[in-house]
Amino acid sequence: MRQLLVPFYEHPAERPDAWETLLRAPEQLYGVVINPASGAGSSPDPAFATVAQRLRDCGVRVLGYVDTDYARRPHADVLRDLLRHRDWYGATGAFLDQVSSDADAFAHYRRLAVAARAAGSGSLVLNHGTHPDPCYLALADLLVTFEGDWQTYLAAPEAPGWTSGYPADRFCHLVYEAPADVDVAFLAARRGAAVHCAVPGGGAHPWGTLPQGLNPALPR
Repeated sequence: MRQLLVPFYEHPAERPDAWETLLRAPEQLYGVVINPASGAGSSPDPAFATVAQRLRDCGVRVLGYVDTDYARRPHADVLRDLLRHRDWYGATGAFLDQVSSDADAFAHYRRLAVAARAAGSGSLVLNHGTHPDPCYLALADLLVTFEGDWQTYLAAPEAPGWTSGYPADRFCHLVYEAPADVDVAFLAARRGAAVHCAVPGGGAHPWGTLPQGLNPALPR
């Protein structure tokens, strides 16, 4: 089962070995989030274009990272990033970050979802980082309902009851500062999320490390 959604925010020219590790494990990947410059950037980056092509050749979803700033970022700016990811990197999907969880913002995100689909996003992931109002399931293929460090994950409350009415492959947990000897996939599954990513990195840039099952420095 393809269960790893990997936000790997490192430049391919600076971490080629790590990118090769990702490319050797397409059967484990739900998708890879590419993030050249906290978004698509202001001009195409050939190194990201190449790695995105190789991911697509392996049958892996390429999800372009786009910040929405909790519904504060203008629609036009989000759309520009979506189109650049499509045109420059051949993104087959979108990873919308910092997504509001409130029902009051649903109309804003419905408009963004329509724009993303029109821009060719076959897969749409919304990163709320917590459980949102269930209305958002109507917009996205996958909701990220947890993003945080391992200790916070351990203390997180059980998923709300409404989640049990949906398949586990509609939910994802992103965990950083994860110890090498814990099975985050098992815990995520118990909490109703079939998709996950657990990395050892922490601090301001946790998504510069590979997930547990892929990191050569960690037990497989």
